[in-house]
Amino acid sequence: MASMRDIKRRKSSIQGTQQITKAMKLVSTVKLQRARANAERSKEYFTCMYDTVNSILKRVGHIEHKFLTRGNSDKKAVIAITSNRGLAGGYNSNVVKLITRNPDWKKEDLCIYSLGNKGREAFLRYGYEVKDCDNEIVENPSYSDAMQLSSELLKAYAEGEIGEIYLAYTAFKNTVSHIPTLLKLLPVEVSAEEEKSEGAKAIMNFEPEDADTLDLIIPKYVTSLIYGALMESAASENGARMQAMDNATSNAEEMISDLALKYNRARQGSITQELTEIIAGAEALG
Repeated sequence: MASMRDIKRRKSSIQGTQQITKAMKLVSTVKLQRARANAERSKEYFTCMYDTVNSILKRVGHIEHKFLTRGNSDKKAVIAITSNRGLAGGYNSNVVKLITRNPDWKKEDLCIYSLGNKGREAFLRYGYEVKDCDNEIVENPSYSDAMQLSSELLKAYAEGEIGEIYLAYTAFKNTVSHIPTLLKLLPVEVSAEEEKSEGAKAIMNFEPEDADTLDLIIPKYVTSLIYGALMESAASENGARMQAMDNATSNAEEMISDLALKYNRARQGSITQELTEIIAGAEALG
């Protein structure tokens, strides 16, 4: 059994850690409230843009456009949104697994646009090609940041450097539920079921020409999806960190209670031993 001094030292150390986890939980709670409000405000636009573009594409028929056909390159660009800091449970690892464990993808065919230091470090460790990105975007996401990244990706897509664009992020459902999500951005596709369900509707006409309209709409579509994913990821990160710190605080409380019990037992054993020695000494003198 550990000595009373060792138990006391360990208990003191855990109490110090508990103070840190409590503080981090409070900070994450405050950040979550702000991030959640931002995510909920942007979600309506995010969802509306996604539904609108898909609705348009269901009615355009089979037209030739650079954003609707796969490029000649086999390279896939994947925007991976993680965090710059750890202590957030499985938030970062879930996004990394979403990409590294995809059975349909080969490592050499992927180019990772990693937003967040944790994801970048993981992908480099696994040997993926990682593009340099501004990791501070995930700290305070803005629409202009999403637009800049979107422009870079669309340029590479138009020039044939990449053939497909994907988005890997953590969707925010509620405070305790965060869903790792992989979304295909380009080429824009409509599933066979959706096409069948919309088959009876008239083909959509465009003013100006359909190609010009899609040139305007799809970049906004890609930008809005990236921005929406950034906002939801920020809320998910803070929610995951709040949960992790709450669990860590609870675990620390259990460990402190267990150590307090062990300390009391050790103290009682020490007192009993001292009394035994005193009684034995008194009997020896008698």
